[in-house]
Amino acid sequence: IPSVSGIVPESCLLIVVGLLVGGLIKGVGEKPPILKSEIFFLFLLPPIILDAGYFLPLRQFTENIGTILIFAVVGTLWNAFFLGGLMYAVCQIGGTGLNHIGLLANLLFGSIISAVDPVAVLAVFEEIHINELLHILVFGESLLNDAVTVVLYHLFEEFANFEQVTIIDIILGFLSFFVVSLGGVFVGVIYGVIAAFTSRFTSHIRVIEPLFVFLYSYMAYLSAELFHLSGIMALIASGVVMRPYVEANISHKSHTTIKYFLKMWSSVSETLIFIFLGVSTVAGHHYWNWTFVISTLLFCLIARVLGVLGLTWFINKFRIVKLTPKDQFIIAYGGLRGAIAFSLCYLLDYEHFNMRDMFLTAIITVIFFTVFVQGMTIRPLVDLLAVKKKQESKRSINEEIHTQFLDHLLTGIEDICGHYGHHHWKDKLNRFNKKYVKKCLIAGERSKEPQLIAFYHKMEMKQAIEMVESGGIAKIPSAVSTVSMQNIQPKVLPVERALPALSKDKEEEIRKILRNNLQKTRQRLRSYNRHTLVADPYEEAWNQMLLRRQKVRQMEQKMNNYLTVPAHKVDSPTMSRARIGSDPLAYEPKADSENLPIITIDPASPQSPESVDLANEELKGSGHVSSSPEEDEEGLVMRPKEPSSPGTDDVFTPGASDSPSNQRMLRCLSDPGPRPEPEEGEPFIPKEQ
Repeated sequence: IPSVSGIVPESCLLIVVGLLVGGLIKGVGEKPPILKSEIFFLFLLPPIILDAGYFLPLRQFTENIGTILIFAVVGTLWNAFFLGGLMYAVCQIGGTGLNHIGLLANLLFGSIISAVDPVAVLAVFEEIHINELLHILVFGESLLNDAVTVVLYHLFEEFANFEQVTIIDIILGFLSFFVVSLGGVFVGVIYGVIAAFTSRFTSHIRVIEPLFVFLYSYMAYLSAELFHLSGIMALIASGVVMRPYVEANISHKSHTTIKYFLKMWSSVSETLIFIFLGVSTVAGHHYWNWTFVISTLLFCLIARVLGVLGLTWFINKFRIVKLTPKDQFIIAYGGLRGAIAFSLCYLLDYEHFNMRDMFLTAIITVIFFTVFVQGMTIRPLVDLLAVKKKQESKRSINEEIHTQFLDHLLTGIEDICGHYGHHHWKDKLNRFNKKYVKKCLIAGERSKEPQLIAFYHKMEMKQAIEMVESGGIAKIPSAVSTVSMQNIQPKVLPVERALPALSKDKEEEIRKILRNNLQKTRQRLRSYNRHTLVADPYEEAWNQMLLRRQKVRQMEQKMNNYLTVPAHKVDSPTMSRARIGSDPLAYEPKADSENLPIITIDPASPQSPESVDLANEELKGSGHVSSSPEEDEEGLVMRPKEPSSPGTDDVFTPGASDSPSNQRMLRCLSDPGPRPEPEEGEPFIPKEQ
């Protein structure tokens, strides 16, 4: 029924199926099976975590690792102690019938219920297709908070058996957190390296290649659980470490097998977990206390909201891409609880915790509320808030190349600045991986060949096979498989001219030269930083020369600006037609236009027609007429000012040529000044007198 599954998440439907099955079994008179913690932790949980760890989007995870760790560690500790403290306060209120529950029992309950569940988050978030950032923040938190949950759970369980808890016990409990989390990661890394090394020698037994991935991952989980370390952290670490090396060694068919077998296995486990939750709800012993259950539900929501708001306020001070209020709401609303809390509570011993049934009832209520209410309403809320969705399309090669280019660029910028950020350390790790680790864990030429070029070879091979199959190269049967391509002998064509035959050694040598010089796209020749740059002895002289040239150019530009008079702006034909159309009388030809004086200009002179017109008007006004015929031919002749005699002041002593009319003429020649604005109503060209 697609309409139902579009509204209700799959996890809710599975719990409903479990409730129906449990009710049916109980109605028949049989005792329904309960989800035992051993079965859950040993058989149902590992496939889901391995699937999540093996296909973890590593780039987003590493770029947001700080935010994820703060939410997972500090957020879970805040939830546990805030919830445990408030529940203890509720239990101390008279009349509730909960006075017998102590502080340690409440803190233990808080640590069980505070952790976000990875199974529930995966089930809901994969259906709403939220963007990668929010998905990795909530899902990463649910994976990494396992270490905190395991430590707090065992800590309070041990403290409950003690008569008195000392400060040394608390310090040891704090240190055990680092042992559990880092120990789990260390175990996972060791098994991941062993799995990668084993896959190097499986080229002749391709059938059992997928088995090594499952075997070593499960051994990592069991080894971590054996020493009370974090099994989830071990599984994630082993999956992340082994994947790049294993996929370089195994065949394409083995890769497909691993992918679909893991997806199927995790899907089956998820289905069984939610069905068993429904069945166990019907089958289990329950003790309902309204005060305890309602308080637990209320304080869970309050603790989650306050924790997310407080931590995001702190995190946003250091993040480049800030978490918006919409993102904070989705992170707070996506804190779903699930079967891990139920199984941990089921593991409690009746002798020390006689209130276990009440804890189980409260936990089942919280699980049902988060999975049903929050799980069903998160999709409409995401649509309502217009939160960015995940892009389904794969990244193109162009995007891959530009991403790598930007990584290199940022690494270089960090190197030059002397600031060692995460790009610098990522580059160091990549170089160490390429230089040492790949040679040990990857077989053959794949350890040296960049991934992009390997992909290019694969595309070329695929294209060649398609051409052969379509009959583009040689006429062979169309049903040709990739394997049979190796046994095809192409038809020998008649040789027109003799080509020099290359020996095998020579051919191999040429290939090696080409491979070394052409295919190392990411090779860095010399790594340098600002501390090791050699000073150039001629650098200072070059700088001085450049500055001098720059000053000379600036002076030339200034001189040109002073000496050049702006030319009269000629109207475009369109403007001229518009003006004639608006005022045709203004553009009638003048009657005395023939009597206007004609002035010739020396072409070498920088003067514009405007300034010459002004000069001509000045000459006309003074009644001066040129008497020399040579001057008439040359046009307007400019003579330099004669030097003053010694002892006279040029500035304050007026000379012969310093009359007001001459000064006005010189000023017009050197700087005509702004054109006078035409008065209102005055036409552009004067009308006929």
